[in-house]
Amino acid sequence: MPASPAAATLRKLERAAKAAAKKAYAPYSQFTVGAAVLMSNGDVFTGCNVENASYGLCNCAERTAIFSAVAAGKKQLSCVVVYTPTARATAPCGACRQVIHEFGPTARVVSVCDGKERIDSTIAALLPGAFGPADLS
Repeated sequence: MPASPAAATLRKLERAAKAAAKKAYAPYSQFTVGAAVLMSNGDVFTGCNVENASYGLCNCAERTAIFSAVAAGKKQLSCVVVYTPTARATAPCGACRQVIHEFGPTARVVSVCDGKERIDSTIAALLPGAFGPADLS
């Protein structure tokens, strides 16, 4: 398992995820989500959710952040922090869990919100028995 980020790094990721949510394009749901991902080399990438009138074409904040990292040549994910503007923390959806597993099968996943609740887990706990690259060999 990759080293868990220090408390200061985790707070930085939480602030970055909250700031990313302000950039969300969510005219239909008004549910603005932000994510910050920490790559194994220390680089941080952020993302927000992007909705579309054709709902199936929407993209979640977690995947936006991870895809930005991959586009920059980074493929080893160690931590994902997700912020939702809710009273209770919200875990990543199934599609995001699958993508997190692809690039960080031992990643830490933290969900924060406007309330005091938080979810602090691993992708293995959130997606037990995950299908991944090793299953294709």
